[in-house]
Amino acid sequence: MINNLKQGRILSIDAFRGITILVMIFVNNVAGVSGIPHWLQHAHADEDAMTFVDVVFPAFLFIVGMSIPFAINSRLAKGDSFWQLQWHIIWRTIGLLVLGLFMVNTGRLNQDATGMSMSLWALLFYGAVILVWNVYRFKQAWIAWCFKGIGIALLLYLAWIYRGGKDGNHHLEPQWWGILGLIGWAYLYACIIYQLVKGVSGGIFLMIAICIAYYAICQQPFIRDSEYSWIGGQTGNAIHTAIVLCGLLLSLFYFDEDLDLRGSKLVSRVSGFFIIMMITSTCLRPQYKVSKIYATPSWALSSAAICLVVFSILYYLIDVKQINKWTSFFRPAGANPLLTYILPDIVYFLLIFLGIELPDVLSHDVPGILWSACYAVLMLFLVKGLNKLHIRLQL
Repeated sequence: MINNLKQGRILSIDAFRGITILVMIFVNNVAGVSGIPHWLQHAHADEDAMTFVDVVFPAFLFIVGMSIPFAINSRLAKGDSFWQLQWHIIWRTIGLLVLGLFMVNTGRLNQDATGMSMSLWALLFYGAVILVWNVYRFKQAWIAWCFKGIGIALLLYLAWIYRGGKDGNHHLEPQWWGILGLIGWAYLYACIIYQLVKGVSGGIFLMIAICIAYYAICQQPFIRDSEYSWIGGQTGNAIHTAIVLCGLLLSLFYFDEDLDLRGSKLVSRVSGFFIIMMITSTCLRPQYKVSKIYATPSWALSSAAICLVVFSILYYLIDVKQINKWTSFFRPAGANPLLTYILPDIVYFLLIFLGIELPDVLSHDVPGILWSACYAVLMLFLVKGLNKLHIRLQL
């Protein structure tokens, strides 16, 4: 094992994950509502600002980082060899990239050239996702592999028939990897870094600084405007990886028993980390303005600092004070995050396929905001029901 971590499920991490997913569903739905206040909209790329909405994606990255030490150490404790562990990490990364690739291209589908409506193609895609990544409980493993094989075959078929763009001449292509794909790249890099530094907190901190330094160097004219500009192609992934590493480092502070950080020691270490992130973000802001779209270090560090505060409050309430009964509402989503993430899209395309339209009043102003909040809550209840039906996705 790389770190001596606290054993068992960490309710505060599950609650943080569930709350983030709930907020994600809300902000994704409210994005289609007209007349919403500025704080419910993404800040424009050149605005030098961030809103409440701009913290949701980095919160996902932060939670991925918090979970990495537990996931890797758990597999090693179960007896995975080095290469088995690497295959698991690569398989999860491929899964996230595939999901991101399909989801990004769904909106570009040319129905005439593909020979299938966008809603049907999307529903078949999500059906294949469930077949491939569902956690099966069959005693005979071959039955599960049959379902997975059908899902993989369906994904390949959907990729083969896909045609996108106005002219219908485009195949599935990564214009960008989508949210899940970006998480996949950051997850891969963070797992590699975690293993390279052998879980040492100082090494993680150093790699956060290196990720930010890499971004800064690639923005310099001698790189950006030269024949070596291709070096800067990974700046976005570097910044996303920095956020993941921030979550990973905080997880070590709280749960690595070898560090033995308790009481005032823990408070001082976490507070110091928060202060360093905020000071660095403030110092970098004049040169690299706050922008989620451009994935700047000032945005990343400010977002990670906010996540640190939110998690620390949850940790104090749930793990220290044992005020945790309320977390049961979020646990189904926290335990089944991938299904919860794709479920709103499944419902959306199902409504289109069935020709069902919601009342127009739900697309404007306060009624639209209230509906978005109710919709997010409904999705969590739906996931709870699907969990009982043993539909649980795991990459």
